[in-house]
Amino acid sequence: MPETDKSLGRKILSFFVKEEDAGTATGTPPVVASAAPRPSAPASVPSSPTPNTSPAAPPSNTGTTTTGVVDPKFAEHFANVLAQNNPPGPDYFEFRETLRSLSNLGLPEDKQFQAAWASFKALAGPAFAGAGNATVLTNTANGYISALNKDRDGFGKSVEAALAERVGGLQNEQKRLQTENDTLAKQLVEIQKQIDANTNRLTAITGEITDQSGKITQNQQNYESTFAHFIDQIKSDIAKMNQYLT
Repeated sequence: MPETDKSLGRKILSFFVKEEDAGTATGTPPVVASAAPRPSAPASVPSSPTPNTSPAAPPSNTGTTTTGVVDPKFAEHFANVLAQNNPPGPDYFEFRETLRSLSNLGLPEDKQFQAAWASFKALAGPAFAGAGNATVLTNTANGYISALNKDRDGFGKSVEAALAERVGGLQNEQKRLQTENDTLAKQLVEIQKQIDANTNRLTAITGEITDQSGKITQNQQNYESTFAHFIDQIKSDIAKMNQYLT
C-alpha cells in the first residue's frame, strides 16, 4: 500500500476504533475520531485477510455461542479498505470530522448535524455552496458500505475454503479413527471369545491330564505285575526242572 494510503488508513482506524476499544464485543458503537485528507484517486479493494487456519481445540459441546470481539487486525484491515476506496475531494469523512469538532459544544444531535453540514459546505468550497441536501455524503457513505460488503464477501469465501481444508480434513480423520476404533472393538470381542474358549479348554485339559496320567500309570503297574508273574512262573519251572530232571 502506498505511504499516503497507509497514513490515511491509520487515521481512519482512529476514526472508528480507539485503542481501549479493541477486544470489546462486536456491536459496540464505533468511536468517532478525526477524518483525514483524501488521496488523489480511488484505489482497488485489498484482498480480505486470510482466516486463521492453525489447528485449534475441538469445538465444545456445551451449547454456548461464541461472541465476536473488535479485533485490532481486522479494524486495521477495514480502515485500509476504506482508505483505498476513498474518492478524491471532500465527502463523508470530512463531514464526520466537522461533526466531531462540534461534539463538545453541548448542542443537541440534530443541531450538531445541521451545523456540521453548513460548516462542511463552507469548507468544501463553491462546489457545495448551493447544495440543498446531503446526497453527496450519503452516496459516499454508501460507497464505503459497498466496499466493506465486497470485502466481507471475499472474506466469507476464504472462511469457507479454510473450513473445507481444515475442519473438513479433521472431520475425515475423525471418521477414519472412529471406524478403526469400531473395527478394533469388534476384534477385541472376538479375541475375548477366543481367550474364554482357550481358558475353558485349559480347565478341561487339566482334568484330562490327571485322568490319562492315572490310566497310564495303572497300566504300567499292571504290566509290571503281569511281567513279574510270568518271570516268576518261568523261573519256578526252571528250578523244578533242574531239581527233578537231572
